[in-house]
Amino acid sequence: MRKKSYIFALIVSVFCLSGTSLLSIAGSEDSLKVIVSILPQKYFVEKIGGDLVDVSVMVFPGASPAIYEPRPQQMVALTRSKIYFAVGVPFEKVWLKKFVSANPEMTIVHTEDGIGKIPMEARNRHDEKEHHHHGIKDPHVWLSPPAVMMQARNILDALLKVAPAQRAMFLTNYKNFINELVDLDLKIMDVFAGKGKGAKFMVYHPAWGYFARAYGLRQIPVEIEGKEPSPRQLKNLIHHAREEGVKMVFVQPQFSTRSAKTVAEAIGGQVMFADPLELNWVENLLEVAEKFKAAFSDSLLREYSKYNSTTQ
Repeated sequence: MRKKSYIFALIVSVFCLSGTSLLSIAGSEDSLKVIVSILPQKYFVEKIGGDLVDVSVMVFPGASPAIYEPRPQQMVALTRSKIYFAVGVPFEKVWLKKFVSANPEMTIVHTEDGIGKIPMEARNRHDEKEHHHHGIKDPHVWLSPPAVMMQARNILDALLKVAPAQRAMFLTNYKNFINELVDLDLKIMDVFAGKGKGAKFMVYHPAWGYFARAYGLRQIPVEIEGKEPSPRQLKNLIHHAREEGVKMVFVQPQFSTRSAKTVAEAIGGQVMFADPLELNWVENLLEVAEKFKAAFSDSLLREYSKYNSTTQ
């Protein structure tokens, strides 16, 4: 049923583009220079723009988009860019206005527009067994294939406005990318088939909320409202992990693993990496899905234990 709905949405989307202008592209540059905030966006833009776009990434690998500060050479590169593709990560709140000041001619595109944001999941500081949602909206929309479909349309619309002469190429690439997203979504659903709604996995930083919502999972965060847990909170986390039968604690390279390792050691489990900022986006999501699945299965846990010891 979901596959049929995606196909219908694709058909509607394609027909809606019929009124797009066919004016010639301004300028004579061989490629359209654009900038994105994070690596997965580079994958999305290149999927649609192909060889016609030259994509630079603002947040370097290993850096956190929560606190990133652009380097001087990146600010210079902004002056040559036609589009900046934002995604709603925290550093943009401070820097987007400065980017516009550096290049008033550059178009800012919020690729997350139209996506229903969910609150960042946190653990109640008084009773860590209960989850609550505070006012901060979760920016990690790029980790859900259905949400990326909306981002893809926003990217397409922006490229068509700046380079309408390339409409046919952009539209073909867009349709192919949507098909890829549908296929990925179905593959991930197959990974979790039979696991039951609400299967739980523990993460240090709650980056996987949209992924969890898309596939009927639930993430249990270690981080307490963006901060390391206190000793008392850590004790409660360990108790909760034991109650839930958690054997893996997932971390991302951009954050400290200290608290995650403490929890893992106390429950006789292990720490596993799940990076939300990988450039190889499709392969990464499939790999992370298998890791989460392993967290629900003792036999798969042993298999991934061997894998993890060779990759860390």
